Amino acid sequence: MKLRVFSERNPHGMMEPKRTKYDTNPLDPDVARKTEQVWGEGEDVPTTGAVKGATTPVGPRANQNGRGDVYSEAPTRTFDAPPASDSSYPSVFVPPTYAPPAEVYKPPQSPYPQPIVQSPASRNVTGLGLPEKWAVMLPYAPYIGVVASILELILVPRNEVRVRGHASQALALHIAIVAIGMMFGVLGAITGSSAGGSIFRFAAFVFLIISLIRVGQGATHRIAPLTDPADWLNKHIEPRK
Repeated sequence: MKLRVFSERNPHGMMEPKRTKYDTNPLDPDVARKTEQVWGEGEDVPTTGAVKGATTPVGPRANQNGRGDVYSEAPTRTFDAPPASDSSYPSVFVPPTYAPPAEVYKPPQSPYPQPIVQSPASRNVTGLGLPEKWAVMLPYAPYIGVVASILELILVPRNEVRVRGHASQALALHIAIVAIGMMFGVLGAITGSSAGGSIFRFAAFVFLIISLIRVGQGATHRIAPLTDPADWLNKHIEPRK
């Protein structure tokens, strides 16, 4: 079935397509006129009037003091501070005050007593009968330290870890001093100058004295380059049973 569209002529003699009453194209110059015709402009259309009894005007009250105080109807009232309108902004020139820092955390003290550090001179060494202070100092003594180190490694049992450790380290130190001194002697024979050997022997003597004093004071004295040789000597020289 085919639909036919009827058209009408405009004042200019041109055919216009048929429009419905719902066509509100803003480009149509007759949209205002057609809208009035659709909605009945100019007719007696009832207007909206006031509904009686729904609302009643509220007149002024006899006591209007409450409306004068804007703070009287506030949800909460603060009595120890002035109203917000009276408060002033803090000055930028006054440094702010900060809360004191929290205390630094201190771990609780252990209920167990702390171990007592035993000084080297407080007891005698097993197998020697000498105070521990002298037992750890003698191996670093120049010249006689080699003999003292060997005797301590032979006589002192392995449970005397401190004494045997210093004895083996001092013995390794003496062996290194002797080996380096022999090298300087060979170089001196080749070059005809013994200045290098003399300087090395003096430096070795000073180092032995410093080591002796440090060990006697109870300080930790560990010579890193001699760690492996000292451990080897301590393991391979068995104490007398």
